[in-house]
Amino acid sequence: MSTTTFTSESVCAGHPDKICDQISDAVLDAVLAQDPYGRVAVETVAGFNRLIMVGEVKTKAKIDLKKIAREQIKRLGYIDPKFGFSDKSPIEVYVHEQSPEIAVGVEKQGAGDQGMMFGFACKDTKSYMPMPITLAHGLTRRVDQVREEKHLPYLRPDGKSQVTVEYEKDKPRRVTKVVLAVPHEEKVSLNQVKNDLYKQVVLPVLGEFGFQIAKTDLIVNGTGVWHKGGPASDSGLTGRKIVVDGYGGMSRVGGGCFSGKDPTKVDRSGAYAARYLAKNIVANDLAKKCEISLAYFIGAKKPLMQEVETFGTARTTEKVIVNFINKILDTSVAGILKKLDLRRPIYLPSAAYGHFGRDEFPWEKVV
Repeated sequence: MSTTTFTSESVCAGHPDKICDQISDAVLDAVLAQDPYGRVAVETVAGFNRLIMVGEVKTKAKIDLKKIAREQIKRLGYIDPKFGFSDKSPIEVYVHEQSPEIAVGVEKQGAGDQGMMFGFACKDTKSYMPMPITLAHGLTRRVDQVREEKHLPYLRPDGKSQVTVEYEKDKPRRVTKVVLAVPHEEKVSLNQVKNDLYKQVVLPVLGEFGFQIAKTDLIVNGTGVWHKGGPASDSGLTGRKIVVDGYGGMSRVGGGCFSGKDPTKVDRSGAYAARYLAKNIVANDLAKKCEISLAYFIGAKKPLMQEVETFGTARTTEKVIVNFINKILDTSVAGILKKLDLRRPIYLPSAAYGHFGRDEFPWEKVV
């Protein structure tokens, strides 16, 4: 019987790119907490002992960008300057007001950007997410948990996971390989790190989904040495982990990232709407697998593309599915913002461990 494998990756909350995503979304939440109609498009760059914030903000809110950034850096565990990045690192801010040429479209309830977005759902998991990315996120979340709760206090911020799942007849059957990369104190041997991660991270996370691997199928820190992580060893940038943020490569990727953008930016709200539709189609048993495609232009009130793909798994007619879509969501920009209640400070938690498959977000609600 033929089988295929699929691999997805995730990154820990302290990964340089995720530091930047979380700072950008912390800025967005701070604005929306005071001004639901504030407009934000902020990107963050993290390098060795330095942070730079750029972009545009138009709001009545009074916020301190540097203070917000330092709070996130400290929360994520970067408190020791000897590793080349901490909450004391210099911060440069180059943020201006939103372009009036963009604002004119947004003020008429149109899209604040152009682009195409994709939403996906399948029956691999109870969250209707693909199994590889679900496991990858579970591993990075658990790595962060055992570090933060001092179960493995020798671990340092930053880290990655990678999971390879074998499929048989389009169903996940087993995990063939797990890769973890986590920086740790020099005094701790790689052998101890691997043993501890296997017992405290890999076995419980995979076991939750009925999987198990031998320790020989776990790879930890591929070169054998990783002590210094974060921006001291690699730069970070908002929006660089769009496949991690989405479906782990199992679905097509839209034209823009999510973090640091207020919901008038359809790169974000359109992607959430597409996931909402795809998930509800699968959850309501109209198809086993679904991908929704949307596209907008700046100032557009409604999408100029709205397509549904069920990969031959539909359990009803295309007309029934289209009618269902139109019934549960108006995909105009105003309709998405209202239905999913997106003008509120809910975005910081989405900036680590993926934007989809987590019940706390409104775009994950099943009707």
